[in-house]
Amino acid sequence: MSGILPKATERIYAPYKINAVVEVLAEQGIPAQSVLAGTSLSPGQLHNPNALTSIKQFLTVCENAIALSEDPATPFEVGSRLHLSAYGMYGYALMSCLSLREYFRLAVKYRRLATPPFPAIWEEGDQVVTWRFPGNFVSPPSAELRRFLFELQLAITVTHVQEVAGFDCPPMGAKIPYDRPKHAALYKKYLGCVCEFGKVETQLFYDSAILDRKPKMAHQLTASLVQETCDRLLGQAKISEGATGEVYRVLMAVPGNFPSMEEVAERMNTTPRTLRRKLALEDTSFQQILDDVRRTLALEYLQSSRMSTDDIGMLLGFSDTANFRRALRRWTGKGLEDLRLSTARE
Repeated sequence: MSGILPKATERIYAPYKINAVVEVLAEQGIPAQSVLAGTSLSPGQLHNPNALTSIKQFLTVCENAIALSEDPATPFEVGSRLHLSAYGMYGYALMSCLSLREYFRLAVKYRRLATPPFPAIWEEGDQVVTWRFPGNFVSPPSAELRRFLFELQLAITVTHVQEVAGFDCPPMGAKIPYDRPKHAALYKKYLGCVCEFGKVETQLFYDSAILDRKPKMAHQLTASLVQETCDRLLGQAKISEGATGEVYRVLMAVPGNFPSMEEVAERMNTTPRTLRRKLALEDTSFQQILDDVRRTLALEYLQSSRMSTDDIGMLLGFSDTANFRRALRRWTGKGLEDLRLSTARE
């Protein structure tokens, strides 16, 4: 998976995963208040479109589910109900992609938008596509929570691939990184494939022949629009990460009058040298962050305003329109005319 996993305490996710757990346990007679214990969330917030939650709150709900539920099918049942339509723009980007190969790629690229407790990687072989779920978690789990999260993820993945494909598309097999549990039959029931237990890593295998198949909801214009939206959301999510996040916050606070690296370092009570070193450790630089902020704002202005090209370029600190045009092409691979045309189509 490219990118950095979010911090466990960042409240940047809609509560769709938490709500799915609450709904499944409600059917088992367990009240929502009990499932939400320790999260500071109320049942009403789960249906609030403006509510934001963190991975830590999601993990607390999963721990509560383990303690409260006696049904080992709970994580599988939750995963089978987490349809892509519940994931907002992330889900629509995956549903509208133009091939299943594109689906696999985007599912990893935009995974940060899906309340991810651990990363995902996909690898394409001659005959097999492998989903890999490494066990480096955002927050170290107990053995019970680890198994719950892997079972949940496997069920989610099978559900999403099937929904995107629109045709019968079960995995070829799975590898599970723990001993065979008593409820091993549930794996075959919900995943539809043979599972090997006691392996090194959680993996799910698909026939590579599906990669060039066209998803049932493939739509080029929709795919382009929602993918651009997801790119903007990823840019916004970066605002809360480490030194990178602090720089983003400073730059976004004064769009159009971007301070220098020296000025940003002073506002952060550090030196330019220390800031440069911290950003390098996070695999970025001040210039990369500034370019990303400018790109995000440029697309936003182009898509949500009627400002002239000259005005947008000036707002973003460009000395002339030609430099702005060159920067747009470098950032997006598109010319200004193409970007304006896609805006008009909206």
